[in-house]
Amino acid sequence: MISPLSTADSAELQALEAQANSGISSQHLRDVLDDPNSLVIGYWQQEALFGQVSAGELLLGYAIVVRLPFEAELQAIGVLPQKQGQGVGGKLLGEVVARARQWQSERLLLEVRASNQRAIRLYQHYEFNEDGRRRGYYPAAQSAAGREDALLMSRLL
Repeated sequence: MISPLSTADSAELQALEAQANSGISSQHLRDVLDDPNSLVIGYWQQEALFGQVSAGELLLGYAIVVRLPFEAELQAIGVLPQKQGQGVGGKLLGEVVARARQWQSERLLLEVRASNQRAIRLYQHYEFNEDGRRRGYYPAAQSAAGREDALLMSRLL
């Protein structure tokens, strides 16, 4: 199930980001949950105990999208590492596109590490095109030296 997150979901969101490591700070997560121009959506899955008994819901992924004057910006998608590659990110991205259309945004923007090929393939599948590159934008990934480029991508809505 996909639904908007609120400040009541902050602990689950912070715990998910600690594992997903999408690069969003704890403070930024708190800020977007309170921002009327931001939407944080979560992908929840029912947890089962001993087969049929429900043990509650587990947050598997989240996405942050911000409403701008004429566009929307996808700021992050984070998915539990053990759930990556199982369609969670695609479902979240589909919901982000739908929400940006509801806002009547003209384009949906994002940036992604040039080395993040899984995310780039996902964005291309959802009709995002590369618009440019920010050279040396990101600090190098863990245990690597130097800096990494950011790809700027967008799609028309």
